[in-house]
Amino acid sequence: MTRKVRLGLMGFGRIGRQVYDLASRSNDVEVAVIADIGRPDILHYLLTAEVQNPEQHNLEGNFLVNPNFQARMSQIDRPQEMPWDLFEVDAVLDCTGKHRDAASMQAHLDNGARRVLVRTLPLDHVDRIVIPGINQDAIRREDRMLSAGSSTTNALCLLLHMAAQRFAIDCVSMTSIHAYTSDQSLQDYAGRDFRRSRSGAENIIPNTHEAEKWIAAILPDFAGKVMTNVLNVPIHAGCMLDANLVLQDASIDSEAFNAAIRAAIPAYRGIADLTEDPVVSSDVIGSTLSLLFDTQATEKAGKHTIKAIGWHENLGHAARLLDVVRLYAALDAQPALPEKTGAVQ
Repeated sequence: MTRKVRLGLMGFGRIGRQVYDLASRSNDVEVAVIADIGRPDILHYLLTAEVQNPEQHNLEGNFLVNPNFQARMSQIDRPQEMPWDLFEVDAVLDCTGKHRDAASMQAHLDNGARRVLVRTLPLDHVDRIVIPGINQDAIRREDRMLSAGSSTTNALCLLLHMAAQRFAIDCVSMTSIHAYTSDQSLQDYAGRDFRRSRSGAENIIPNTHEAEKWIAAILPDFAGKVMTNVLNVPIHAGCMLDANLVLQDASIDSEAFNAAIRAAIPAYRGIADLTEDPVVSSDVIGSTLSLLFDTQATEKAGKHTIKAIGWHENLGHAARLLDVVRLYAALDAQPALPEKTGAVQ
């Protein structure tokens, strides 16, 4: 019997709970420990409000128990304080969104994590940003500090990766129409900047996005060609990607663009797909895809610009986080190649 991958979670917010739920329905990953400052009974309550089969998830003392594994609950929210070595975890998935600098990731490693994967883009250094479907073949055993990008970054990179196989692209402007996030206030409240101090439940709020800073690490051919931003809107789930791609070939119309995406999609099974239906944001809730390309929304503007739309939600990103964990587990399970020794001349 193949040994399950033992995962440590730091942060049991929405993404953390989605990762846990997906793992509980798998046969190859188990969550050994969950670190979160919240009370275990409240965290259990939030989990059962969201999962498909709440009766299968029970709190027994300090353990969250489901039919496939049990996870120790620990009221800790700082990497420096969490003794991962005691739980023999293979990887730590930091779902807090806060500890994405190199020093915090190193603290996870110093406390016994073999690898640490942050749920969003890094703040400074990272060994590798892994986007399943694009650069999974580039991973190495020595990688320790990892990112799987963000939900928006995955969707954008997949769209660009597919389009670039057929078209020469001069530049891209992307706007993410994104559900409000947990770091926004329900009411106007002084925050880290002016616009984000306004109520996330009552406003469309312009925001910045870091994907353009890291795009070259994922798709080197797009270095310096991509501009990204976000509009946070007052819905709780379901996001839309609005991308304007400037193509070199003026003869490409919307149907030619859609045909290229249709031809590319089969190579991304389980990660990306397309729809010919007139969908809206709520239709993607519950999807484990990173990108649902919307063929009905494709338009041409002027001679060179194609406007393309895709849909995604956080559950798709949670699924990709587990995919990255599995990629490294499979790599570690392979026999190590013998070191090459050069003959003395």
